[in-house]
Amino acid sequence: MRAVGVAEFGGPERLEVFEVPQPEPGPGQVRIRVHAAAVSPTDTLFRAGAQADRMRRTEPPFVPGMDAAGVIDAIGPDNDDRLAVGDRVVAMVLPTSRAGGAYAEQIVLPAACVVRAPAGVDLAAASTLIMNAATARLTLDALALAPGQVLAVTGAAGAYGAYVVQLAIAEGLRVIADAAPKDEALVRSLGATEIVARGDDVAAGIRALVPQGVDGLADGSIQGALVVPALADGGGMAVVRGWNGEPGRGITVHPILVSTAAKDTAMLTRLVEQVEDGTLTLRVADVLPADQAAEAHRRLEAGGVRGRLVLDFT
Repeated sequence: MRAVGVAEFGGPERLEVFEVPQPEPGPGQVRIRVHAAAVSPTDTLFRAGAQADRMRRTEPPFVPGMDAAGVIDAIGPDNDDRLAVGDRVVAMVLPTSRAGGAYAEQIVLPAACVVRAPAGVDLAAASTLIMNAATARLTLDALALAPGQVLAVTGAAGAYGAYVVQLAIAEGLRVIADAAPKDEALVRSLGATEIVARGDDVAAGIRALVPQGVDGLADGSIQGALVVPALADGGGMAVVRGWNGEPGRGITVHPILVSTAAKDTAMLTRLVEQVEDGTLTLRVADVLPADQAAEAHRRLEAGGVRGRLVLDFT
């Protein structure tokens, strides 16, 4: 079967198509015939070698990808009856595992990482849900804000930021989102009504709306120390790339590690339900053949992509 990965970590040009053995599901596992794999910044970091130390005992190719959508084509022993062969599913995939990531025609995963795809949604769109939406869910759980409290979201036009905005609004939070002028209509379509200009002075814009500072902040644009002034004393800041700064003023920094949710079947199922009830919006920027993964990575790293690029493995 085909898989897309790298023999050596590096730039997008390192990505190539490999022929690898067909995987077989073991106890508690299922095999998915992948139709679509979403491309995320996590994938580009993996390809570049951000996880190289963790892969020392793994033989290449090293296969990226945390988001897969497809159809179950085999089930291993010791599974319950929650899933069946032929089910359309989405899954969170951990590329640092021995099984590799989502960029493959077939993948084997623990059944706990797999849930039925949203009804009425094509698999390309479905592949964009799980990893970013789970990261957003973990963010809100960590910040633990009550209805009526104020949450600021940077990078609100991105996949993660958009899900944070939509989930927060659904839970009765007051949301202040950033946006570049070209993205303002998009961010408003997510439900945000208070928008500040994106940039290095975003904290000043937020403070202009909330002089006492916001209760929580989701730093989707990875600005770190630049956005700390937006927070009230004792507030909480969620970071997705391990910022290690010292914010002071009693502010708590919450590192968000989405891998901790990979087997949280109840959470993943709830996110699917929130697509079906209209709380969450799936956004596909483009669908490319799997053998154009390098181009997808180049486009993502160039910036400005709104919605997810998706690799087609059909």
